[in-house]
Amino acid sequence: MISTRKYQTAAERQAAYRRRTAEATRTLLASKGLPGPAAVPTMPSPRRWNAMSRQACTLLEQMRQEMEAYQSERSEAWQESERAEEHEERLGCVEEALAAVQELLPAPAQPRAQR
Repeated sequence: MISTRKYQTAAERQAAYRRRTAEATRTLLASKGLPGPAAVPTMPSPRRWNAMSRQACTLLEQMRQEMEAYQSERSEAWQESERAEEHEERLGCVEEALAAVQELLPAPAQPRAQR
């Protein structure tokens, strides 16, 4: 049985493969609640750094939420223990880091007035 070619050239086949793998990666990250890769993957620039800052904010926010949920699920005895104090200190550090990274984000663009 003769099979028909799905792609006319190797370049088309390769491009389709890259699209499929990129989509699979995005789907996997989204299913785990993680942000996607940086907008500009390799070139150092403000656009890349802004994307990286947004990604860091997302991860730190997720970490903060998980740490707060963990803390609230513990018993009263745990809440009064030394481990709870250490956990609270770590949570404070995460919140400080989140605030510092949020300062790196650009201000939202103001809509331009119509002429």
